[in-house]
Amino acid sequence: MNILMLGDVVSAPGVNFITANLPRIRRQYSVDFCVVNAENSAGNGITLNIARKLVNAGADVLTMGNHTFRRIADFSEVVSNNIPIIRPANYPPGTMGFGHIIVECGNISIAVINLVGRLFLEPIDCPYRSADSAIKDISNRAQIILVDFHAEATGEKVAMGWHLDGRVSAVVGTHTHVQTADERIFPNGTGYISDLGMVGATDSVLGVDKEIALDRIIRRVAEKNQPGIGPVEMCGVLLDIDANTGKCLDIKRVRECD
Repeated sequence: MNILMLGDVVSAPGVNFITANLPRIRRQYSVDFCVVNAENSAGNGITLNIARKLVNAGADVLTMGNHTFRRIADFSEVVSNNIPIIRPANYPPGTMGFGHIIVECGNISIAVINLVGRLFLEPIDCPYRSADSAIKDISNRAQIILVDFHAEATGEKVAMGWHLDGRVSAVVGTHTHVQTADERIFPNGTGYISDLGMVGATDSVLGVDKEIALDRIIRRVAEKNQPGIGPVEMCGVLLDIDANTGKCLDIKRVRECD
């Protein structure tokens, strides 16, 4: 089974690229299932209009991250409209939304788990124990389990890969917006990459207008972020997963530019 997982969609340039190109890309790579990280799709957070655009373009599941609740009313609206969206499973009990989802793809059940890291981010529940709990809840209800680990520290992501090796089909990192070159398959069959990258303006600072970013970094001017302009890149991975065993057979980086 061919599964496409895409990194953080950044603002209108990223959303527009997905809307215009994802249907073609799904056909080009014979994609059976697609997961898109959408936590920055509205700058910070997501709106119902954007969520519908991403799903209509071909995203089967939307994942989030540390900006999930920057637009809390909008996120609530997305959840209440039954959009296939999940937020990190290691938010405290009682938090709005769900940390994992199971979606039927033909005769295959695919589970997607979302987690957020703790290093260099806000304090939150343990992602490793939350992953264990989600897998236990999924039990034998899904042949394929995909994990989006939204984290800053590479070491924390690699550790998650080892922690879940053989128990999930893939662990992919998001959040840094920079695609890493460490894709691999762990010994027990779990596909892994430290970061998928982003879907956002290429000539930018992580999708943000480069002049605004430079002002903030060099001159400490706290101007409101605006998305970069110009060409857009789409980064992610294409996974070949054996639906019978749940093991990853192949993982390839994908990068497309307009």
